[in-house]
Amino acid sequence: MLEELTAQRREVLTLVGALREVARALGASSLVQHLTQDVEAKLEADRFFLVVVGEFNHGKTALVNALLGEEVLPVGVTPTTAVIHQLSYADAPSARVVRPSGEIEAFPLESLADFASGKARAGESVAHVEIGYPAELLRERVVLVDTPGVNDLSLTRADITYGYLPRADAVLFVLDAGQPLKESEREFLEKQLDRAGRDNLLFVINKSDLWTEEEQAEALAYVRQRLADLLEEPAVFAVSAKAALSGEAEKSGMQELSQQVTQLLTQQRGQLVLGNAISAVAFAEGALRHAVEARRRAANLTVEQLGSRIDSLRRDLAGHRGAIDARRQLVREESAAIKAWVRRDLGRFCDDLLARLPSWLQEARGDDVREHLGAFLEHAFRSWAQAETDEISAALEALAERVAALLREDTEAAGHRVGEALGREFEPPVIEVDTFMYDMGVFAVLSLGLGVVFANVLLGGVLLAAAPALALFNRDRADAETRKRAREMAPTVVSETAAKVAPRLDQMVDDARAHLEEWIVSVGERTHRELIEVLERAREERQAGSFDAGRIAEDCDRNRRLLAALRERIGRLGAAPVDATAGGSPVSRAEEV
Repeated sequence: MLEELTAQRREVLTLVGALREVARALGASSLVQHLTQDVEAKLEADRFFLVVVGEFNHGKTALVNALLGEEVLPVGVTPTTAVIHQLSYADAPSARVVRPSGEIEAFPLESLADFASGKARAGESVAHVEIGYPAELLRERVVLVDTPGVNDLSLTRADITYGYLPRADAVLFVLDAGQPLKESEREFLEKQLDRAGRDNLLFVINKSDLWTEEEQAEALAYVRQRLADLLEEPAVFAVSAKAALSGEAEKSGMQELSQQVTQLLTQQRGQLVLGNAISAVAFAEGALRHAVEARRRAANLTVEQLGSRIDSLRRDLAGHRGAIDARRQLVREESAAIKAWVRRDLGRFCDDLLARLPSWLQEARGDDVREHLGAFLEHAFRSWAQAETDEISAALEALAERVAALLREDTEAAGHRVGEALGREFEPPVIEVDTFMYDMGVFAVLSLGLGVVFANVLLGGVLLAAAPALALFNRDRADAETRKRAREMAPTVVSETAAKVAPRLDQMVDDARAHLEEWIVSVGERTHRELIEVLERAREERQAGSFDAGRIAEDCDRNRRLLAALRERIGRLGAAPVDATAGGSPVSRAEEV
């Protein structure tokens, strides 16, 4: 599946290149820029994140090596992975360390063990290590992330939880065949499942070579049973990374795991990004058909007539900007309303949390308060943030759909006016949310669960900042005094956490608003801008004396045939995206041709 998706992606990039050449020949420079920056660049930059998580000494790094096909990362009896290792494809092996300050230092891959402990030369700290390697799995734009053990209580654990799990397209949770699914692992899963996602999580029991066939069947049944209350139909695989690295592929169980991994990598974000790219390509093909028609008509116009039509389009664009500004104002007002109710929700949540806390403290022993108060507050904030950001996401999506509907009406009216300026009925582009989502990277993420990503990235740093206050209890204090101190301290912790949460929630809405406004301007002006550029090119050629009506007619006919062929190729990709000019799909339009 990953190979098929990659082949489709390459086909889309080929189509982008062909459409860009047509646009460049016509003088549609803004469309050239759109295809390059908004379509091609996003496809080239897109990556699949595969994150490996598990406790120390369960063979996570050995499993990573097995996925790579050879021993790339160091493996030992002590925790050799104390920092995150991020592996991506490179033609030749390379490695570099990234400092917390952002400073980057390249080093020989053979020296990887010197950095893996989390301290480089002279005791300098390490944020993460980036490795480039020519492995087949990585060639398909997979970024493989090897993480420290989740039972490592260093701050690196927070980087795993709050940094990589929400971004993961697939997560491999590694268990040990010697003691599969310990209580500490269940506890970690209970806390982290919302962050990692439930549909993209695979459980991998490593060191399965320790079992007989009968023992393996019993162990798999046991693990699935214990996971049943956390997940519906958990995916559990028994593998032996040792066997895989020894060349015993059939005994290793790695093939079945690899197939499931590639399915997870492709079924969600990969297909969405590709589908939106196909829609964007279809939109560009439709716009170019209009540009070719404008170019053909320009061949029969004088310099004065071309100037008259250009001026008419510019005047209409100036008037149309009033409608664009009205849509932008709508977005600003709706965004402000969203931020206002989010702030109210946050205040009510904090009041409710503090109201419920005394009853919990009254029932709890001192040891329980010391051990669990931090987790209690963390769980409460995370649960609220998850639900709240889901509501924010839904509100932003609804706003996007509403704006798209209004823009559709605006561009239809503008299209008719443009048609009058060009002396024919002009069919405007159809504005759909799918092209909007592609133009705006934030909404591609949003459709995959922005609430999950934001809630966890947001609260990671916030609750770490509050952690010192949560640890103020002294073990030799009596239960009553411990509960008293907890009651006194909790309002401050909740208030400080809320003060950090509120601006981040505002920023989430503001970022979406800014992207939406940018998209409104881009799409709102597109009907005029590209045609003005084509007519300006024709006028420049007329003025320079290089205007050959016969050659232009031949070029237009050739480009029309080329676009018809490209339209059929877009249709064969199977997405049937909305036609950019007439409301139909590329397939139906190709059949008409």
